[in-house]
Amino acid sequence: MSWSGPEDVLLSTSLASYLDKKLLVLLRDGRKLLGILRSFDQFANVVLEGACDRVIVGDLYCDIPLGLYVIRGENVVLIGELDLEREELPAHMICVSAAEIRRAQKAERDATDLKGSMRKRMEFLDLD
Repeated sequence: MSWSGPEDVLLSTSLASYLDKKLLVLLRDGRKLLGILRSFDQFANVVLEGACDRVIVGDLYCDIPLGLYVIRGENVVLIGELDLEREELPAHMICVSAAEIRRAQKAERDATDLKGSMRKRMEFLDLD
């Protein structure tokens, strides 16, 4: 058994205060997961109950249900408690189906790809 240093104790006690609370977990790949924290360990591996993946594209969003979800601590960028008394999203946000949000994601990706390819084609102009 290894000895846990002071940083391990601080991590454990800070996550312990989030047990059984609804959290937002931001991952390294940019995904935003919401769920109730049910368990964690010293490596910040966490278990979320009733988890969903919140996908946002412009003013559209969709919460895709994931169920019970285990997240490796190395993928966690940020963990924060959600205030259940406040509205989670601005009023102008529109909830859409998973199929609609996937179409919006594809359109956004295509637009980004087109912008990048146009920039490459125009590099020879050297407008600077």
